[in-house]
Amino acid sequence: MSNPEPVARDPAPIFAARIFAALGDRTRLALLGKLGDGQARSIAALSTDTALTRQAITKHLHVLQDAGLVASLRVGRESRFAARREALDEARAYLDGVSRQWDDTLGRLKAFVEG
Repeated sequence: MSNPEPVARDPAPIFAARIFAALGDRTRLALLGKLGDGQARSIAALSTDTALTRQAITKHLHVLQDAGLVASLRVGRESRFAARREALDEARAYLDGVSRQWDDTLGRLKAFVEG
């Protein structure tokens, strides 16, 4: 007896879940907001005007990086972080798809109720 082939799973919900989990923290949202202008910043620059330590900022940045929301690059001895707009665009596309599904479902429900 042969094993059935594994069912291909859509990676979009898993990807979206990582992004939304990362964005579910106020500090990470604020960090992404600081990086929203497209400029790469060091951990020292990102820790100004906050009560958080550089170590705490670094941990939050790594969560954002693991979710694909920021990228790091080395400049001399320091790491600089920049927002990855592509990840936000992919999350937006995922939410747009979910929204279309709900619109379709509500449209069918309305037609059924009115029909």
